[in-house]
Amino acid sequence: MFGFRRRRVVVGVAAGLLMATAACSSQGGAQNAAPAATEGQRLTIAMVTHAPPGDAFWAQIQKGAEDAAAKDNVDLKYSSSIEIPQQTTFIQNAIDSKVNGIAVTLPNPAALTPVVQKAIAAGIPVVALNAGDRDWQKTGALAFFGEPEVLAGEFAGTELNKIGAKHALCVIQSQGQVQLEDRCQGLASKFSGTSDKLYAEGTDTPSYVSLVTAKMRQDPSIDAVVTLGPALGVAVQQELEQQGSKAKVATYAFNNDLIPLLQNGKIAFTIDQQPYLQGYMGVDSLWLFNKNHSIIGSQQSVATGPVVVDQSNIGDITKYISDGLR
Repeated sequence: MFGFRRRRVVVGVAAGLLMATAACSSQGGAQNAAPAATEGQRLTIAMVTHAPPGDAFWAQIQKGAEDAAAKDNVDLKYSSSIEIPQQTTFIQNAIDSKVNGIAVTLPNPAALTPVVQKAIAAGIPVVALNAGDRDWQKTGALAFFGEPEVLAGEFAGTELNKIGAKHALCVIQSQGQVQLEDRCQGLASKFSGTSDKLYAEGTDTPSYVSLVTAKMRQDPSIDAVVTLGPALGVAVQQELEQQGSKAKVATYAFNNDLIPLLQNGKIAFTIDQQPYLQGYMGVDSLWLFNKNHSIIGSQQSVATGPVVVDQSNIGDITKYISDGLR
C-alpha cells in the first residue's frame, strides 16, 4: 500500500471490497431477516471495542469508523471499555436501542458470544473487527476485519531472525486477550532463538517498563524485546537507551512517537494491521448489508495485515500515520 517496497503479504482487502456478495450468511440466522434499508434512510450503527482510554491505535479505528459513517449517512454510536462486562453492557444497550447494526471486537470470544447472539436473534446484523480472528464465526457474526494474529506473530519471529536476535522477550500487556497470546505464540513458532513470555499491565506504563527491565537484568541474555503496542514499545526503548542496553526493541502498530524511532532504526520494526481499515470496513460492511444484504468475506476473515514496517519503508506512509489514516 502506498508504494511499499517490502510488502510481506497480500492481505486481500481490495479484493474483499470488490467481491462483496449479495448473499445470506451461512450462520446468520435472524440476521437474514433484517430488512434492507430504504434509499436515503439514516442508519444507526453501534461500534463497541475494548479500547483503553486515550490510545492512539484505537483512535485510528474510530477515525476509520467515523469516515465511513459520514460517507454512508450513518449515525455512529461508539463506545469502548477494556472490561468485558462493560463491553457486554454496551452491546446490550445497542440491542435495546434497536440499532441497524453492531460492529464489535472480540478480545474474549467465549465471554462475548452470548450477547452477540442475542443481537443476532433480535435481527441486528453483527460484524467483528480487530480481535477474535480465530473464533468469530462461532458467534454467528457476518464478517471479520482484522489481522490474523498468529500470522502477525510469525512475521515478528521471522524479522527477529533477520536482525540476528537470539533471545526474545514477548510482553503481553493485558492477560486473557486471545489476540495478544496468539502473537507471542506465532513469534515463538518462527523464531529460531529462545523466546520468553512476560505479563505486564499496559495501563501502568512505569510499572510495565520496570517489570520488563527487571526481567532483562535477571536474564542478561535477552537481546530483543517485543511489545504488543506502540506506546509501550517507545517507553521500553527510551528506558533501555538510558540504561545503555544494546537490546533491540520491536512492537506492533503506530503512534507519532514511534515514527522517528523507526526512521533512525532505534526500534527495529513494527507490525502494522491497518486499524483505520478495520474501523472503516466495520461500519461500511453493515451499511452494505442493510442496503442490499451484501456480505464482505463470505465467512472468511478479511485480513487488514500484517505488514512489516521498518527503517526501509516508514517514509512511504509517515503522512498517513500522522493523519490518523492507517
